[in-house]
Amino acid sequence: MSDYVFVYSTFPDQASALTVAEHLVDAKLAACANLSAPITSVYAWQGKRETATEIAALFKTRRALAEQVIAAARQLHPYEVPCFLVLPIESGSPDYLAWVRAQTLGGP
Repeated sequence: MSDYVFVYSTFPDQASALTVAEHLVDAKLAACANLSAPITSVYAWQGKRETATEIAALFKTRRALAEQVIAAARQLHPYEVPCFLVLPIESGSPDYLAWVRAQTLGGP
């Protein structure tokens, strides 16, 4: 099992995604955040099918920090029930993964 993960989330707009991304990077909980162009999400909510435009975000971090990333992001997230998924990174270039480690809490 790798020491590195993506924490995936979705946001209602670029501004809220950017606020969370900047907070996580500044707090050294994530080395990097990738925010997508608008996507269309189709989902069931409170018994109705909904369609919404969202921004998807991938936060690159270490497995040991994943729960802290989720807790910090949840405090700023505008959704009542935000999506947070921890996705394993199976492998990657050693120099990049070393950079992720150095940029996050408890680095090198």
